[in-house]
Amino acid sequence: MSDKGHSTKYEFKAEVKKLLDILVHSLYTSREIFLRELISNSSDALDKLRFESNRGTEIRDNDLPMEIKIEFDEKNKILTVADTGIGMTRDEVIANIGTIAKSGTEEFIKLVAETKADANNIIGKFGVGFYSVFMVGKEVIIQTCSFNKNEPAIEWRSDGLGDYEISELEEKIKRGTRIQIHLKDDAAEYAEKWKLEQTIKKHSNFISFPIYIGKEKINTIAAIWREPKSSITKEQYKEFYKFLSFDNEEPLDTIHKTVDAPIQFNALLFIPAKSYEFFWMDRENYGLDLYVRRVLIQHKNKDLLPEYLSFVKGVVDSEDLPLNISRETLQENVVFTKIASSVTTTILTHLLDKAKNDKEGFEKFWKEHSRIFKLGYSDFINHDKYTELIRFNSSTCKDKNELISLAEYVSRMDEDQKEIFYLSGPNRDSILDDPHLEIFKKKGLEVLFMYDPIDEFIVSSIRKYKEYDFKSVLSADLKKLEKFKDSHEETKKFDELSRDDEKHFSSLLSKMKLILGNRVVDVRESKRLVDSAACLVSENDEISAAMQKIMKMANQNVDEQKRIMEVNQDNALTRNLLKVYKTNADDEYIKQVTEQLYETSLLQEGNLDDPHALVRRLNQFLEDSSEWYCKVKNIS
Repeated sequence: MSDKGHSTKYEFKAEVKKLLDILVHSLYTSREIFLRELISNSSDALDKLRFESNRGTEIRDNDLPMEIKIEFDEKNKILTVADTGIGMTRDEVIANIGTIAKSGTEEFIKLVAETKADANNIIGKFGVGFYSVFMVGKEVIIQTCSFNKNEPAIEWRSDGLGDYEISELEEKIKRGTRIQIHLKDDAAEYAEKWKLEQTIKKHSNFISFPIYIGKEKINTIAAIWREPKSSITKEQYKEFYKFLSFDNEEPLDTIHKTVDAPIQFNALLFIPAKSYEFFWMDRENYGLDLYVRRVLIQHKNKDLLPEYLSFVKGVVDSEDLPLNISRETLQENVVFTKIASSVTTTILTHLLDKAKNDKEGFEKFWKEHSRIFKLGYSDFINHDKYTELIRFNSSTCKDKNELISLAEYVSRMDEDQKEIFYLSGPNRDSILDDPHLEIFKKKGLEVLFMYDPIDEFIVSSIRKYKEYDFKSVLSADLKKLEKFKDSHEETKKFDELSRDDEKHFSSLLSKMKLILGNRVVDVRESKRLVDSAACLVSENDEISAAMQKIMKMANQNVDEQKRIMEVNQDNALTRNLLKVYKTNADDEYIKQVTEQLYETSLLQEGNLDDPHALVRRLNQFLEDSSEWYCKVKNIS
């Protein structure tokens, strides 16, 4: 250290030199955040001045406006960041700017070396935020004047290489701090207006004090999430949403939340009117902007919300998080975890209220965002809220667009019903024609229709709603179903089989089992079919046919599950087949019809891998029937 009049030169310590070398050479990719750090420091200085003013302290240059000014000299590659804040004394300059020499420097160096973390995550965490300026500056000059009238103005300058110099300024300057940065050649863009404006709007757009580039105010959008809801108009919300999301439409819903205890944060959240999820593309492009005291810490933070709420846009601003918390420690921070949990609860509570009081509005939400929202089946913490919000079409709905909740389903259940029945299919018409549904129609039992492949994952994951288990109609217990009364009287289409015909029918089923071989577990008489000739059913609670199809599409190995083929005794085709069997048990027609019934059943549930044999057989039936028709009609 050497003294020259009022100027004092200080030598950087060895570890500080190493740190500066890291900042200058190793963290190049995040160098724009130096401006965020300087503006944050200026904002803090202005906050401190406001505090002193409010407590009645005498302030130097009390008529100065509270603002941050950015000036640039493109020709000489000079950038200046100035504020009219509290300023610093000589001792404060040594203490504040000298923070770099305090404990924590070695930890900072170690973190960078071990994790190869970038500056955006860690700069400022150890009090080295100001020194990020040396990523772009070859020389930095600070001129500062304390709000205290008795303190002289101070100048600090350094090239960030080996030493820094502090001196008293003889000329008078106004209160505040002015940082002049002589830019490196490869950082000359920071003396250009477009780059400065872009960086400020990205990181510091919601600083509460005005930021000027020259005479133009840059941060024109207010941080309305920190204002009382009663003072904000719908137009202001709409303007902010468009600024945030670049969406031309108004949001479907706006959620403005302020929490003071046990943690303090503000959240302004929006549910878009339209979903922009196309074929699951760009799934990583989501998240909420995380601010700490109006300073952007992370754009599109994905940990504030579970993925099934990723359609939500918005900002969260915390008072209790460190300004420069690193991305590595963010998830481990207890305060952050509580904020994330509270944000999720806030959204789900809003949706529950919407479902209760605005059914039409909730159906609009469901139509647009259900594809993503359904992913919440794995959120066990919010299980109860989630199950109250999911919606389905059902057999009692008037058309494919009507939706019901699980609560509505349960309210209509038969008093002896202990299960919630569901059936999967590509659309409403195909499910209504599904043979498995026939006994439920007969008994007047409501069935949930599941058109989306994820729907079965939902019910298999959440397992039950209140005390009611979910049950696929394919594996429903027929003995339980038969106990329910028929919803209406049906005209018997066929007479009861004689005892002799019963024996022959039993033999016919055995014959059909022999034809199908190990493709089925058994062929038996159906108690569930009313109109259809045959269907395939699962034994116990095996994976449903629809789920097998989904897993195959996902290239997952699925063991082939043998099914039971049920045959309806009271069906015209079955009765005619019985006649053929009684005449000739080995008639080729029996084999052809058995194969056709089996493959048609597979086709109906979407699991017929190769339809060629079915089509060829069907064409033969058509050809034969055309000849029979011509003979009957005497057509030559």
